[in-house]
Order: sequence, then C-alpha cells, then structure tokens
Amino acid sequence: MIRQMPTLIFVYNADGGLLNAGSDAVHKLVSPATYPCSLCALTYGAVAKRPAWSAFLARTRMETLFLYRDEFRADLDTRDLPLPVILFGADGPVPEVLVSASELGSLPDLDALIALVEARVERVSR
Repeated sequence: MIRQMPTLIFVYNADGGLLNAGSDAVHKLVSPATYPCSLCALTYGAVAKRPAWSAFLARTRMETLFLYRDEFRADLDTRDLPLPVILFGADGPVPEVLVSASELGSLPDLDALIALVEARVERVSR
C-alpha cells in the first residue's frame, strides 16, 4: 500500500485570478470587517503574506496545497463545505476538516490560527 504524504489544504473564500486579487485587496483596505475570507484576513495583509504565516508554513513538515474557491469547487469539493476551510488529507480520498469556516471566523489573530492548526495536526497525526 502506498501512503500519501499528509497534506494541509487551505481553501480561501475567494476566486483566483489577477482581477479578483486586485478587487480583494481593495475590499480588505476599504472595508475589512465585511471581507468574506477570514483565512485571507488572518494570513495576508492587503497584498502580501504575513511573515509569521510564512515562517509557520516553512517549518511545517507536511505538504501544503492552497486553493481558491473556484478551484476547490471544481476539483475537490464533494460536500459543499462552507468556506474558508482548512483540510487535512492523508490516506483517504476525502480530506478531513481540520479547521471549519466558523472556527476561522472566530479566531482573534494569526497566532491563534497557528496554535490551533498545530494542535489539530498533532491530534490527527497520531
């Protein structure tokens, strides 16, 4: 049996593409409280990845996959999950929800997100 590498799958509640990225950046600057992607808001500033998030991703020992809403819906979503979401993919065909949209929306800051992801990965990796 071939074991696949554990993968953290980050799915943003935003569509891909340059035009969408520009629109999202403006939305985050003008009206951050109404921006619909809490994962984006926690991990990115207006246009760049937060340094602490980059450091966390660099030290994780897992594969990472980043998908926009349109990519996820087209390729992986078989459950119509609320977005954003962080999934954990291991040996099964359907990734497990690691951090739900509602949990992401309630996190106060990036440090809390990183601590939660680390704790959940530890739990599911046992």
